[in-house]
Amino acid sequence: MKAVVAILLCLLSLPLFEASAQTFTVNRDNATLDDIISDLEASSGYTFYFKSSELDTVKFDLSVTGSIDQVLTSLFSGTGYEYAILPGNMIIISPQNALRLTLPAGFFDVNSNAPLELDPVALTFNDSESDEDLAEQNELENQLIPIGDRTALREGVKVNINGYVRKTDSGEGVVGAMVYVENPNVAAATDIYGYYTLTLPQGRHTVRVRSLGMKETKREVIVYAEGSLDIEMKDDVIALKEVVVQAEKTANVTGLQMGMERLDITKVKQVPTVLGEADIIKVALTLPGVQTVGEGSSGFNVRGGATDQNLILINDAVIYNPSHFFGFFSVFNPDVIKNATLLKSGIPAEYGGRISSVLDINSKDGNKRKFGVQGGISPVTARVAVEGPIIKDKMSFVIGGRSTYSDWLLKQVPDNDVKNSNAAFYDISAKISTEFSDKDALYLSGYFSKDKFQLYSDSLIQYQNLNGSVKWKHVFSPKLFAVVTGSYSDYQYELDYEGDSLQSFNLNYRLTSVNGKLDFSYFPSEKHKVDFGASVLRYDILPGEQVPLNPESDIVPIRLEDEAALESAVYVGDNFDLSDRLSLYLGLRYSFYQYLGPRTVFSYRDGFPKSSSTLTDTTQYGKNDVISRYHGPEYRLSARYTLNRFSSLKLSFNRSRQYIQTLSNTTAITPTDTWKLSDPHVKPQVGDQVALGYYRNFRNNSIEGSIEVYYKTIQDVLEYKGGAKLILNPVIEQDLLTAMNKSYGVEFLLKKKVGKLDGWISYTYSRSLNRVDGESSEERINNGEYFPSNFDKPHSLNVIGNFKFSRRVNVSGSFVYSTGRPITYPVAKYFFNGSERVYYSGRNEFRIPDYLRLDISLQLEGNHKVDKPAHSSWSFAVYNLLGRKNAYSVFFVAEQGEVNGYKLSVFGSAIPTITYNFNFR
Repeated sequence: MKAVVAILLCLLSLPLFEASAQTFTVNRDNATLDDIISDLEASSGYTFYFKSSELDTVKFDLSVTGSIDQVLTSLFSGTGYEYAILPGNMIIISPQNALRLTLPAGFFDVNSNAPLELDPVALTFNDSESDEDLAEQNELENQLIPIGDRTALREGVKVNINGYVRKTDSGEGVVGAMVYVENPNVAAATDIYGYYTLTLPQGRHTVRVRSLGMKETKREVIVYAEGSLDIEMKDDVIALKEVVVQAEKTANVTGLQMGMERLDITKVKQVPTVLGEADIIKVALTLPGVQTVGEGSSGFNVRGGATDQNLILINDAVIYNPSHFFGFFSVFNPDVIKNATLLKSGIPAEYGGRISSVLDINSKDGNKRKFGVQGGISPVTARVAVEGPIIKDKMSFVIGGRSTYSDWLLKQVPDNDVKNSNAAFYDISAKISTEFSDKDALYLSGYFSKDKFQLYSDSLIQYQNLNGSVKWKHVFSPKLFAVVTGSYSDYQYELDYEGDSLQSFNLNYRLTSVNGKLDFSYFPSEKHKVDFGASVLRYDILPGEQVPLNPESDIVPIRLEDEAALESAVYVGDNFDLSDRLSLYLGLRYSFYQYLGPRTVFSYRDGFPKSSSTLTDTTQYGKNDVISRYHGPEYRLSARYTLNRFSSLKLSFNRSRQYIQTLSNTTAITPTDTWKLSDPHVKPQVGDQVALGYYRNFRNNSIEGSIEVYYKTIQDVLEYKGGAKLILNPVIEQDLLTAMNKSYGVEFLLKKKVGKLDGWISYTYSRSLNRVDGESSEERINNGEYFPSNFDKPHSLNVIGNFKFSRRVNVSGSFVYSTGRPITYPVAKYFFNGSERVYYSGRNEFRIPDYLRLDISLQLEGNHKVDKPAHSSWSFAVYNLLGRKNAYSVFFVAEQGEVNGYKLSVFGSAIPTITYNFNFR
């Protein structure tokens, strides 16, 4: 392993030669410009811009060796086209005499009484843009915009300007756009609302904006005092054979945050998934450090943590069960998702309540200018999303829904029990966004999902999520804004058993949480940002209620006592640059927790295992009485040191406290898992993680590389005694044990972001170990030694690739390999007191077979004319192309006096799917 790390470090440290000093060889016959440019981009680091519709039918014969200038001169000689090489490794291709690369006389002369009239600078092209559109855009980019009170102009003074970056066609905020000025070198990224703040010296500046998939734009401004500047951007639908300018192409190196992945919904839709449904969680599983226990499993595990240690948010409301259809689909409709961010380490102080990770998902705001419909149909599911203005440029909506009609698929399975089963789900999400002014905006969102499946005609299981949130954002000044958030989350399940009329019953469970939060962001200077705020969260849980399903049933009604708790926190986070090379983030979160009545609490003899024989007392608490309290600091630290413009080192440490966790003796989330609050017997989990990373970009920042190592410990992780009863147990503490978890690993990621071929390769080596070492033998597992946790999968490799044959034809593939998860085997049988007993191995001593899968998909797009009202595409995919029978679990059956093992495979053959996608504008 050390040798592998050393080799990869050496590879990431290889110096890059400047493309201008390189010699290139091109030998092409009857080739398109796309083919030739693809070769040059891959080898030179240059980015090419041209109007593809004028050149996509032109064929070139070229055989040349020389510099980039010599190659391009030979390529366009006698064609009527010319090129220009610009700073920043950009090359513009256009008809002769169309390029103007000099500014008109008097450009830098400031006329304070009138905007400047400038000749157009033709640097980009778009088939859909009319001459009037181009003229309007050029006029907007070249007029001088005053900001602030002219009388406030003072020499050497810096002021803050702020505003929103929005899409021209929809009015929706652009997330992650880079707003920058080159002299002085000042930049800021827009937040989830499209909001930005820049600190600039008073005077004349050119403010530029870049974003993924958008046309770069600029504004000429003269800054007198604090003020606002809103900027609109157009979609870049042609974008040089789909090579687009990355808004944050250097963020891998220059960004302070480590262990963070922004999930681009466009890339999510390209990755092949089971049954053809784009799935943001399934794509997250291809990232380093993110795993699942098996095929069809709900949830995900981050750096050796349990599934309940991930904070999953949709518009700031918590999702407690993120899966549909036995875990084959996530609950998130890809057509309404705006952006998603996964945080694995260096988690900012505003997030709390979970140990391992945060998955923060935001839905679209809705188009403020025109109506649109998009969706898709496959053999198993259908989805649709509608958006549009309520009040043009002020209020918009988006609403989306999904459903399945999968029963016909179950009827094709030869097993009679499966044929008699049925499964269905649906979900609905909606959001209304209102901008009252440049200073105030209101966002209302709601989500509902329901699953219903019946197994073998005797058991009906239903579960649902209900979430809602309201957010108000207010801008006090260019230096300060606040967001007030209220959210509601509800998760419940119900189980009906009808297999035996005398034993039929109904079992139900419910968890609700109400959260209020106030967040402030303050910008003292261009290199300094302070976030601070407070939150309060109320939990109410019905742990379980069972009643007879019919009058003939012998089931005795039982209802466990309700649980309630209050969790609150205050936080502050300070992000600042100590120098051009060193940046720091120092954060502190202090959380408070109160477990509330009414409740009956049992006391046990000190120093003895908790059991009915050691129970000593019972205490009754009234409504809202404080039964137990927990509190403590949560430290957050991140640092980045820039080695050069292509590489950096990052370090992070974070402590988190988790006051709620699931009770489950399975490795995956199941609908009948129950969430348990910390109480006098169940302590909160406390996790500490330190991580170190090296980051390196290649080929003009078009390829990202990173290596991260981490070490994590978690106190008071729940483990279970043999034969533990987790459902309808009024003394659950008697079946629980506490463990110490340690996890460590190294993660490698290589990502290519542009060009005909893009994708990523991730590899993770990790271990996750538990130790249960109580005072008595009954409270020990594996003699008090460390043993693999249920989520310990040492090796994980993911290869994701997407190749663009043309603007309309894409082929995507994914390869997944991982070590099998741990399992406890029966290893012998013996007789005791005249009865046969089974002797099991040590806890998780063995493993199920390794997991391996290859998927492939083909996307066929319609034409890309923007004025066309309807766009459509087809997706053809094959899941598990090799037809490998990957084991989900291993079970044992006694047959003819012998115990034989069998593998259970969820998908034992290749699964082809077809999906039709549509978009009406």
